[in-house]
Amino acid sequence: MRTTVGIIGAGPAGLLLARLLHNAGIDSVVLESRDRAYVEQRQRAGILEQGTVDVLRAAGAGERMDREGLPHDGIELRFDRRRHRVDFPALTGGRSVMVYAQTEVVKDLIALQLGDGGPLFFETEALEVTGAESDHPRIRFRQTDGTEGVLDCHYVVGCDGFWGVSRTAVPATVSRVSERTYPFGWLGILADVPPSHDELVYARHDRGFALLSMRSPVVSRLYLQVPEGTDAADWSDKEIWDELERRLETDDDWTLRRGPVTAKSVTPMRSYVHEPMRHGRLFLAGDAAHIVPPTGAKGLNLAVGDVVTFARALIHRRDTGDTALLDAYSATCLRRVWQAERFSYAMTTMLHRPEDATPFDDRVQRAALDRITSSRSAEADLAESYTGFPLDLPTDPPHDLPGA
Repeated sequence: MRTTVGIIGAGPAGLLLARLLHNAGIDSVVLESRDRAYVEQRQRAGILEQGTVDVLRAAGAGERMDREGLPHDGIELRFDRRRHRVDFPALTGGRSVMVYAQTEVVKDLIALQLGDGGPLFFETEALEVTGAESDHPRIRFRQTDGTEGVLDCHYVVGCDGFWGVSRTAVPATVSRVSERTYPFGWLGILADVPPSHDELVYARHDRGFALLSMRSPVVSRLYLQVPEGTDAADWSDKEIWDELERRLETDDDWTLRRGPVTAKSVTPMRSYVHEPMRHGRLFLAGDAAHIVPPTGAKGLNLAVGDVVTFARALIHRRDTGDTALLDAYSATCLRRVWQAERFSYAMTTMLHRPEDATPFDDRVQRAALDRITSSRSAEADLAESYTGFPLDLPTDPPHDLPGA
């Protein structure tokens, strides 16, 4: 097979890139190792930044999102039994976010791709990427019946996550990794009960962090900070609800709604950046290049920013013959990536209480929350970061920027 862009991975990044290229008249082929049912049921993020919402609409993938998604104009911070609402539109010039599960974004994009897009091959595992430094990189793949083949490309975009083959195709001699792991994770549940609040609630408590979120008007998504390595099976449903109630408590008459727990899992917390995000004609996007702790709701949105940057650069190359935007891909993406890493780290360390926390640590966390709730500029910084960094950051970065 031959194509202009070989895309590895049919998550939201790979599928959105295929749609953007299709709309621009550029052919692509998407290879996905899992079957369609698995891809459409893979639970991940559910918060879409303003820029992500705008891109999905412009790509023709926003109809069901606009009909079924839940627009949110703010979040609530809780600490010391106090409640403080951060009003996004008032602080950002009108920006907001959308609660719409990644599973639904993927379903919408798959339907578009199979309807009128380029080839999308499920159960087709990419085995290796070769020739990245040439004009015609290749993806060797294997299908479930054992048949192997090669996809010849002009460009390869790796949207296959941290464990995929794309990242490992970048030589270690040109790679630099920055990472941090956290000594806690998130015990998350899905519950068949209407959310207890109409916006997300981020709670800092002496017993640990808690988050009240939702998937729909009748399905709640809630999280508890737990020690690293916790087994979700060690927590009974009642213990989870009781702990959520303690950590989300307030001085007013707010109450936590309880309901049947339908899913339970533990998510580890990690920060990771691979630089550069490009090697020859191989471009990394999404979790193949960077991972953020979920506190800032940035993972999916960063992946969208990556593929939008690549699509714009390739369209510019086709229309003008100029490779400057493609050459700047890594530097352009990394400016946004590191802002997201900064914000996610700040939110995580402000709201999560380490097991070995000292009185000094507690006071610093409270001071950070007091600053946000008493300073409009600090509150605006949080709102601007949460609703999303621009997708059109300058492409002429400082010369000392890693990956430039």
